[in-house]
Amino acid sequence: MRARYGVPLGIAAVGAAGLAYAAGFEVRSFRLRRVTVPVLPAGMRPLRVLQVSDIHMVSGQRKKQRWLQSLAGLRPDFVINTGDNLSDTEGVPETLDALGPLMEFPGAYVFGSNDYYGPKLRNPGRYLVERISGRHGLNGNAPAVDVPRNPWEELRDGFDAAGWVNLTNTRGDLKVAGYDIALTGLDDPHIKRDRYAEVTGGPREDADFSMAVVHAPYLRVLDAFTADRYPLILAGHTHGGQLCIPFYGALVTNCDIDTDRVKGLSTHKAGGHRSYLHVSAGCGTNRYTPVRFACPPEATLLTLVPRD
Repeated sequence: MRARYGVPLGIAAVGAAGLAYAAGFEVRSFRLRRVTVPVLPAGMRPLRVLQVSDIHMVSGQRKKQRWLQSLAGLRPDFVINTGDNLSDTEGVPETLDALGPLMEFPGAYVFGSNDYYGPKLRNPGRYLVERISGRHGLNGNAPAVDVPRNPWEELRDGFDAAGWVNLTNTRGDLKVAGYDIALTGLDDPHIKRDRYAEVTGGPREDADFSMAVVHAPYLRVLDAFTADRYPLILAGHTHGGQLCIPFYGALVTNCDIDTDRVKGLSTHKAGGHRSYLHVSAGCGTNRYTPVRFACPPEATLLTLVPRD
């Protein structure tokens, strides 16, 4: 009897232990990642940029709120929020409270689909099926129906009141340490709200430094920003794969970017040019899939330094 059932029971035990770890520990094991990016013009002093992404706030997530508040102790030069702040229609007050200390610094933001729409219960295996069938990352989702709308206007008003720059299909500027930082942003490509024609033309020539911001790193957006010669693009959305295989990495990205660039710093080439791309793995999850494995929640402190 033991020989017959020992292996299946052992596999089940390992699976249960892995699920307990992913849901009970790693999903709350918040990390700060540090990255150096050589993108500034010669002569500029280094700039420290804190990127927060994919918070997916649910009411009552006190540990996440305290951790986000603690990031203000890093004293960044400015903050970039790459969207998907909400996973709860009641989550705006706690999101603004968690980000309150960071909103004392200059900052800018874009929204993701979960800022606009409440979460919906879906089978996580759908992402693997779509990848196998070749439909993964093709924006093939039907229009949202019977989905609660999040009060994103309240979130926008809170960010705006703090002086953060709204980059929804538009350009903006930050005055940081005596420098003029030009920003170009897009609304979320994952739900086809990006309008690149409204921001085309490349970086501002009279700015000290220019960078691009978007929630989901779809290739059409990365191609456009890179062809327009933006030296740095910041994005989120992927959750770093969320459920990864140790020593292998992510299985899916939830967009059409490859799994090798699902998180962290990489480069992108288009139109004969090259941009640095940083994709944040984010610090939250959809409220219906509150697990992470081999992909801890994170924020990133990027130190921008002059190019070689």
